[in-house]
Amino acid sequence: MITKEQVLNALSNVQEPDLGKDLVTLNMVEDIQIEGKNVAFTVILTTPACPLKEMIEKACINAIHMLVDKEAIVKVNLSSRVNSNRKDNKVVLPGVKNIIAVVSGKGGVGKSTVAVNLALGLAAEGAKVGLLDADIYGPSVPIMLGIRSERPLMTDVNGKGMIVPIEKYGIKAMSIGLLIDEKQAVIWRGPQASSALRQFISDVKWDDLDYLVIDMPPGTGDIHLTLVQTIPVTGAVVVSTPQAVAAADARKAIVMLKQPQINVPILGVVENMSHFTPAELPENKYYLFGKDGAKRMAEQFEIPFLGEVPIVQSIQQGGDSGIPAMVDDEQVSKNAFMEVAGAVARQVSIRNANLEPTKVVAMQQ
Repeated sequence: MITKEQVLNALSNVQEPDLGKDLVTLNMVEDIQIEGKNVAFTVILTTPACPLKEMIEKACINAIHMLVDKEAIVKVNLSSRVNSNRKDNKVVLPGVKNIIAVVSGKGGVGKSTVAVNLALGLAAEGAKVGLLDADIYGPSVPIMLGIRSERPLMTDVNGKGMIVPIEKYGIKAMSIGLLIDEKQAVIWRGPQASSALRQFISDVKWDDLDYLVIDMPPGTGDIHLTLVQTIPVTGAVVVSTPQAVAAADARKAIVMLKQPQINVPILGVVENMSHFTPAELPENKYYLFGKDGAKRMAEQFEIPFLGEVPIVQSIQQGGDSGIPAMVDDEQVSKNAFMEVAGAVARQVSIRNANLEPTKVVAMQQ
C-alpha cells in the first residue's frame, strides 16, 4: 500500500528551482489522495504565471516512480497562490499582494506598452491584476486599453467616496486620463502631481489584487519619490531599448532605485524594440538599434534580464487602436510579452522568498 508519508518523503526530494527549497518544506503540497496505485495531489505554485510548472510536474511524477512505486499512476494538479512579503501596516492598498513599478530613464522606449502588456500577461495566467497609470503628464493607458471615452464611477466604502477603476481585458485600470479632457495638458507643479498620485493610490477601490502594475513617468523625479514613500513597492521593472543613449539613461533609474535610502529591489530589465521581425518572416531578426545593449546593462549591474520585445507592427497598431498585443492574434509579440510576464512573476516570487520584507521607504524631506 502506498502511504501519504511515502508520497511526502518522495516529494521532499523535489526542489522548487527558484526558491532553493523542496516542495514539502515550502508547504506547496496539498490534498494527497491515494487509491491503490492511483496517487493524486495538488502542488500550489507561487504564481499562476510560473514558467517552470511543467518542469515541477515532471519532477514530481519522477520522484513518485523512483522512490515510491514505479507502477504508480500519478496525477499532479497544479494550482497557485501568489505569495507576498508585505510587512507594512497595510492601511494603504490592504488587498494588494505585490506592487510592481515599471520605470525607464527616458521617454520613448515603450515603457507604457510594456506595462500594459505585462499586466495583461500576468492576468492571462489567472492572476488578479490592476494597472495604475502614474504618468501624470503623459497618460497613455486609456488609449492603449481603448477606454479613453470612459469615466470611472464613484462608490461609498465605509462612508468614504471611492473611485471604481475601469475593468478591461480582465484587469482593473486607473489613469488621470480618465478624469480630464484628453485635449487639455496637465500643467501642474510637482506637489500637485504627487498629490494626484497619492489620491489614485488611497481613493481608488482596488480590492484584492495579486499584482498592481504601476506605469511610472520617465526619469527620476517627484513621482518616483512619492510612490516609494507612500506604498511598499515589491520591485521595479526597468525598460530600455538597445541604443547606448537609452541604456545610459536607464542606468540612472537603476542607480536611483539602488540608493541606500530608497533601496527598491530591481526585478530585472526588459529590452524593448530589440530587433525588427517582419510578420511574414517571424524567424528573422534585424537589429536596427544595435544589439544587446539592455542585456549588457543588466549583466553590468548583476540584475536579471527579463526578455526581449521585438519591433512588430501589430504592437504599434494595437497600442493606438486600444487592442494591446496580449489580446491580439499576432503570436510573435504575444509570445514575447508572455515570456516577460512569466519572468517578472518568477522574480517577484524569488524576491519575496529571499529579500527583506517590503516596506514603505522612510526618507528625510
